Amino acid sequence: MSETTVRPTAATRPEERDVHRLDVTHVHGDAYAVDIRGHQLLVDQPTEAGGNDTAPTPTELFAASLATCVASCAGRYLKRHGMPRSGLRVRTEFTTAADRPARVASVRLFLTPPPGLSAQRHAALLAIALHCTVLNTLHEPPETDIRLEPGTPV
Repeated sequence: MSETTVRPTAATRPEERDVHRLDVTHVHGDAYAVDIRGHQLLVDQPTEAGGNDTAPTPTELFAASLATCVASCAGRYLKRHGMPRSGLRVRTEFTTAADRPARVASVRLFLTPPPGLSAQRHAALLAIALHCTVLNTLHEPPETDIRLEPGTPV
């Protein structure tokens, strides 16, 4: 029996994948600025959690990421088929776990199609929405690695 070595192709080597980067920096208190391709976001914590409530929390942005991914996929489907996107809506509700570790325990998304969309198109719209990138990522979580980079000594 011979041993076969499988070598990753250029498309699957980690060092050659399309790497997306964003930077997060401390602003004040519990607020952080996020720079994504020149777009600025702010995150904070509610006052009851010690923040100043100047922006959504990271967990709220997580839920928003899922909701906007579903909306974007649904919107692209509608556009591709020459249908209006006006009235398309995604409402999201989430709960956090009562036990440790801290995490989102459940997420519910409510997809509202544009008015006048046929029942047949409703099923197709939902099928497309169920395959958005963020939802796929939750179903098959990515490898995650946190490394400490040396900062500037004080």
